[in-house]
Amino acid sequence: MSNHDQLHRYLFEDYAVRGELVTVSETYQHILANHDYPAPVQALLGELLVATSLLTATLKFEGDITVQLQGDGPLKLAVINGNNRQEMRGVARIEGDIAAESSLQQMLGNGIMVITISPSEGERYQGIVGLEGATLAECLEGYFRQSEQLPTRLFIRTGEAEGKPAASGMLLQVLPAEERNLDEFDHLVQLTATIKSEELFTLPANEVLYRLYHQEEVTLYEPQDVIFRCTCSRQRCIDALMTLPEEEVATMLQQDGNIDMHCDYCGSHYVFDALDIAGCHAGSTDNQPQLH
Repeated sequence: MSNHDQLHRYLFEDYAVRGELVTVSETYQHILANHDYPAPVQALLGELLVATSLLTATLKFEGDITVQLQGDGPLKLAVINGNNRQEMRGVARIEGDIAAESSLQQMLGNGIMVITISPSEGERYQGIVGLEGATLAECLEGYFRQSEQLPTRLFIRTGEAEGKPAASGMLLQVLPAEERNLDEFDHLVQLTATIKSEELFTLPANEVLYRLYHQEEVTLYEPQDVIFRCTCSRQRCIDALMTLPEEEVATMLQQDGNIDMHCDYCGSHYVFDALDIAGCHAGSTDNQPQLH
């Protein structure tokens, strides 16, 4: 079993089809660590994490990607942020009760999926699709049909391995080509669909690919590490506080004696007292806020 999360890209030598295989179990555990989400929300965040990693790998860009689900049901928001370095974080916001066996539609109600791509250079792109599929994978396949117009299939698995939350997945996509043989693609889809969750969670990528495609010529490329990384920082909190009117900051200090800024993504608390705020307003770097 791989001791850390990795994304693997592979290519079929005899077909115009590319593939990806990702394991994100450690990153998934980090995302769940500071929250007590209901089981269906945990599973959905795992699916979103797998999907975002796979989606990022289909894009040739440097920058950030956000995949978020919004709805009017008890699950108001589920979001994963990632980038081309496969640095991921995620969070969910819930208002109300979510039953143990809730479906995607039952959790989100009337919902949409918003995919935002923010390149380091160039224009920001946003795609919005309705949640018309029964699963996240089906909704994303619909997105690819609309935007990329390249036949794409996703295979997403969440569950447990060795008593811990686990999440993995695979993607197949037809390469842009003058001629496409969709029968060949369907054949590879049928092979890939036989993958078992336990195999994805525990086996090395080359063994998974051999089990699925041992009669095919497959080139497996060097993997890319996937990690949990939050972008919160003391400085970002200072910058946010400095955008508020001084009277408002003073009122917050009077009420509680300090200002405690909490990061939903990683659980960090950044605590500022009156001296910290005074130092910030003075442009001083001597009084650093404490991280608890």
